[in-house]
Amino acid sequence: MSNATTTSPSAPIAHRGAITACVILSVIMQALDTTIANVALPHIQGDVSASADQINWVLTSYIVAAAIMTPPSGFLSAKFGRKRVLLTAIAGFVAASVLCGLSESLVQIVGFRLLQGLFGASLVPLSQGILLDIYNVEERGRAMALFGVSVMVGPVLGPVIGGWLTDNISWRWVFYINVPIGALAFFGIVVYVTETKLDALAKLDWFGFGMLSIGIAALQLFLDRGEQLDWFYSGEIIVEALVCVCAFYLLIVHTFTAERSFVNPRLFLDQNFAVSMLFIFIVGVTYLASLALMTPYLQTLMGYPVVTAGIVMGPRGLGTMFCMFLVGRLIGKVDTRLLLFLGLALTAWAMYEMTGWTPEVSQWTLISVGFIQGAGLGFLFVPLTTIAFATLPAQMRGDGTGLYNLSRNIGSSVGISVVSMLITENTQVNHANIAAYVTPFNRYFDATAAHGLSPLTAVGRATLDGMITTQATIIAYIDDFKLLMLMSICAIPLLLLLRKPSAPPAVDHSVAME
Repeated sequence: MSNATTTSPSAPIAHRGAITACVILSVIMQALDTTIANVALPHIQGDVSASADQINWVLTSYIVAAAIMTPPSGFLSAKFGRKRVLLTAIAGFVAASVLCGLSESLVQIVGFRLLQGLFGASLVPLSQGILLDIYNVEERGRAMALFGVSVMVGPVLGPVIGGWLTDNISWRWVFYINVPIGALAFFGIVVYVTETKLDALAKLDWFGFGMLSIGIAALQLFLDRGEQLDWFYSGEIIVEALVCVCAFYLLIVHTFTAERSFVNPRLFLDQNFAVSMLFIFIVGVTYLASLALMTPYLQTLMGYPVVTAGIVMGPRGLGTMFCMFLVGRLIGKVDTRLLLFLGLALTAWAMYEMTGWTPEVSQWTLISVGFIQGAGLGFLFVPLTTIAFATLPAQMRGDGTGLYNLSRNIGSSVGISVVSMLITENTQVNHANIAAYVTPFNRYFDATAAHGLSPLTAVGRATLDGMITTQATIIAYIDDFKLLMLMSICAIPLLLLLRKPSAPPAVDHSVAME
């Protein structure tokens, strides 16, 4: 981010308040789109004729595009001016949202979600930079608290608003809703925000950026299409795997040999930062992957209306918001590693509870467990960011922030792809295992034949197949929840590698939410 000031900290309160409102609107718009589409996925899946694993491309394409374009945000604002880049991002994001709403096929909506992610990536870091510029040091704490709340509006209101719009109007309106919000933010920034000075010497390591982008894209395609194409029996999957490995190899070699590379290798000499990169990757996997699992679980297996599913998922965000405020007061008073342990323990506990779920689980259980999982995330985000940047030199924090958020976004996209793949594979395996016991020689079916469950009739076989598929899917979900629980537990030993800072660091905690 550029260090130039957008407006002086001594600007009139009304003027500064208008700027704050405009940039907060742009942040809310971007934050909503991380979760608002989740509850609409089953409806989108039906309209675009996608399979259960394919429809998750709507989520992963957005996350991957945002991950790729977040690190260059600082370069773009320095080269072309922060106001210009922010206005372009808002206009592009809104246009891509409209195109998503107009989509008639899976290819179209995934392509436009990619475009949406590319434009939306810079909304949060640039808005945050403007807020840091217009408030003085004493007032930045309150400004960043407001910024944090605006980021957390997405997980809280996204499922509820998305559910209501899908149920009462159409799933397309989860994208069209960005038009009025984006228009207000756009015109407010045009009127109130002044341009920053341009840096003619600003440069971007295009080779490093290109290799990173190619590597991430190839990895995502490998994960998303592997199950469908039978993995390494497919020539396409082999090519994607080779491209991914080669791109990351070239990136690593370039990083350690170039004079100024896209990824600063000195960042990894800091033990806290290096461990935190792995930590936030795991957090990204467990949180968004579980959200992707919950939507089809509630609507397909449990038969919840889309509005009810959104309301049930909402308290997860409330738990995160509540605990983030609580942690803000505890930072500096309690060992950061203890807060992280509590966050992992709450996350693992929530996942453990979910391994015992069946479609008959009560709404109260769904809400309470979701709140606990959200609380666990609240105990992870801020402390992890604090300790990640505690021992990192100030001049390296800009590069570190981009890389840190890149790791979280990659974790989220990989997590969604992996759990979706496992649902598909495990459902097939479980179906085969259960169906092996459904034969005319199983004496149990003699007693149930009167209920239409005879394997000797077409109706009976169809009914049995439906029941077996449901049971196989439930077991597959349990296996996924168990995997996410084990990942949370396996992250606990990483706490031993984190060093306690000698003094409370002056770190902007909100970078965790970029």
